[in-house]
Amino acid sequence: MGFFRNQFSNVVEWEEFRDDMIFWKWNNREIKKGSKLIIRSGQDAIFLNNGKVEGIFEDEGSFNIDSEIIPFLSTLKGFKFGFNSGMRVEVLFVNTKEFTVRWGTQSPVLIPTPQLPGGMPIRANGTFNFKVSDYVTLIDKIAGIKQSYLVEDVKIRITSVLDQLLMKWISREGKDMFNLQANASDIARGIQEDLDMQMMDIGIGITGFQVMSFNYPQEIQDMITKTASHEMIGNLQKYQQVSMTDGISSGKVQGGGAASDMAGMMMGMNMANEMLKNMNQNNQNSNHQNSNNQGNNQSNQNQSQQQNNNAGAPSSSGGDGKKPNFCPNCGAKNEGANFCPNCGQKLA
Repeated sequence: MGFFRNQFSNVVEWEEFRDDMIFWKWNNREIKKGSKLIIRSGQDAIFLNNGKVEGIFEDEGSFNIDSEIIPFLSTLKGFKFGFNSGMRVEVLFVNTKEFTVRWGTQSPVLIPTPQLPGGMPIRANGTFNFKVSDYVTLIDKIAGIKQSYLVEDVKIRITSVLDQLLMKWISREGKDMFNLQANASDIARGIQEDLDMQMMDIGIGITGFQVMSFNYPQEIQDMITKTASHEMIGNLQKYQQVSMTDGISSGKVQGGGAASDMAGMMMGMNMANEMLKNMNQNNQNSNHQNSNNQGNNQSNQNQSQQQNNNAGAPSSSGGDGKKPNFCPNCGAKNEGANFCPNCGQKLA
């Protein structure tokens, strides 16, 4: 029965498919006459002979190997099946989809910063995307010695160099060490370019890299949150002043020690400065008001003087119907005549 079983045709297909499997190798078996190749959606099939690529087949479907595959192979296209012999080749099935992987630093990365001599301990996390980009390189570097290759294998390779790349690009693109998220896209872009160059050596292309968040030690995060509430991010001196003032007001800084005395002195100086600023502001407002009042008084005086001048001017016509004392034309004085003796103007 074993002899006759060996004569039966076989089906070449990805038998152990998994979503997280990058490639799987069908090997160590003969392809019999009448065998079929099955390629499913999202898969490519690569025929290998002694480690060399014979042909790459990308269309999904079911194919007769004898008539639809062998004619397209490189050195085996003239292969003829015998009654008792088959073709010994390896078939590498490659997952063509783009993989998305979550990553995170296993331990804090110490980023050099002037504020902290020992470096700022930062954790980060996010995602990266990759896919197989070069079949020949993948076969030469990985598939030649492995039966299968998983996403976890790529993740281990990437995370082994990720800490150094984070340190490099945070130092280069991190404009504000206490607000790295503002430059996350620039940092991620630089890391993606470096990772793509490294993974190209095994036929993998990095198609995306994202930094979701940067995480600081709790005490640093508390400081950032507190300084943000006072709109003083990055100003450590002001943060210390605010912290000391808050401590005095809450009763946490007390006693007769040097720290308490210094805190009280600083608080008193701050209060005095505020009082001086308020006094200066009030004086400026008072001076401005006095200036306005003086301007108003001067205007009133001018108006009164004008009214007095108008009241003292000679009238050209008496209010009782008598002839005017002065000519309205030339201003000459008259003695009750009907006509002005100077210009002849008729007087009413």
